[in-house]
Amino acid sequence: MMQKFPMTVHGHAALEAELKHLKSVERPEIINAISVARDHGDLKENAEYHAAKEKQGFIEGRIQELESKLSLAQVIDPSSMSGEVVRFGATVKIVNEDTDVESTYQIVGEDEANVKDGKISITSPIARAMITKEVGDGFEVVAPGGSKLYEILEVFYK
Repeated sequence: MMQKFPMTVHGHAALEAELKHLKSVERPEIINAISVARDHGDLKENAEYHAAKEKQGFIEGRIQELESKLSLAQVIDPSSMSGEVVRFGATVKIVNEDTDVESTYQIVGEDEANVKDGKISITSPIARAMITKEVGDGFEVVAPGGSKLYEILEVFYK
């Protein structure tokens, strides 16, 4: 059986939008570019043709990758969840116990992760350390620069 991958509703919609764009905009554009480049004659020395074929390979590969990810997605709606236990989709406010610096992260699927937006992958060390913990619990993250201790201040689902 194929493994399912957790993904938020928002992340699933973003991948579907990218797939639709690749199929309806990028693919037809590159097919046209290849056709135009073919009309320029000798294909062996035609840089436009080779660049277009390379881009077509990238686009087709990305389409296959997205179709595969979407077919294996386990879509989870964090807004339908509640509680103080950290699970996939939770937004968690934590404090570094050494520096007193507070941070807030949402635990999302691998394709949705973007630390600048406060979204961390379920597979990241910090997310793995937080899963199943509750408000008030401490946890340790082993990082290249040494271990860091955190405390969970707040857990919410939105």
